[in-house]
Amino acid sequence: MKRLNAQDIESAHKIIDSVFLNSPQYVCESLGDALGCRVVLKIETNNPIRCFKGRGADLLCANADENELVCASAGNFGQAVAYACRKRNIRLTIFAAVKANPLKIERMRALSANVILEGEDFDAAKLAARGFAEKARVSFVEDGLDVETLIGAGTIGLELSKFGEPIDFLLIPLGNGALFNGVATYFKAKSPQTKLIAIQAKGAPAMLDSWREKRLISYEKIGTIADGIGVRLPVAQSLEDMENLIDDGILVEENSILEAMKLLQRHAGTVVEPAGAVGISAILENREMFAGKTVATIICGGNLTAEQMEEWL
Repeated sequence: MKRLNAQDIESAHKIIDSVFLNSPQYVCESLGDALGCRVVLKIETNNPIRCFKGRGADLLCANADENELVCASAGNFGQAVAYACRKRNIRLTIFAAVKANPLKIERMRALSANVILEGEDFDAAKLAARGFAEKARVSFVEDGLDVETLIGAGTIGLELSKFGEPIDFLLIPLGNGALFNGVATYFKAKSPQTKLIAIQAKGAPAMLDSWREKRLISYEKIGTIADGIGVRLPVAQSLEDMENLIDDGILVEENSILEAMKLLQRHAGTVVEPAGAVGISAILENREMFAGKTVATIICGGNLTAEQMEEWL
């Protein structure tokens, strides 16, 4: 039984803080000319936390009846939950990896969250967060597992479905699954002809590998600059949610992620973090597959440090 449907997403669109809704979506003509297809961008960086996760976090916190929460984050989900909690005077503790993006750490703390750095990567931080929450008897909220994170992300699909012309392919970054599963749920219901493609970095392929093998596959280490989708231990529920939604998956190289980030800055005037650029990376690596088609992708985040911008852009 599916955990969400199009009606859930339509109802959520009336509840979520409007600052995160109705983000820009348009044909980027010069980028399309460079890539050989009609490129539709859905820009999720023009909001207070510069990523899409505010949608699901706001819905999650609107439904919460506790005055204290715990979560884990590579940075963007933590910012989103911190923003929503501050608005509602909910205390929040966030666990992040010791090597997490310092800009994202700074922003989480600026949004009044108690941030604890523990573990070498996101999944290690999540295990620590879950243990902390159990010991403190505080609710642990998890991106990709709590259904509100999917429903909130699904409102992106609702908006994109109103683009006004058929979309042949929709390329969606795949991390813990909230973005893909939320958007794909709406598109399967409203635009079944659109091919839904999940995109991961080759250096962090656990979710797509697990989907292909029909079993949980985890790795001891991952290696990608795309920290926002750098999953080492897949969420079993997310893989179950993906069934009958995903049409294909693509793993992209690090060099094409960097090239995609530069193309988005040049043609769309947008600073994009690596996870947000992987849809364009997939086009770069598969030009024949997308040639002449209308291809949409979600630019899901734009949180880069000054040093990262100097090095990568």
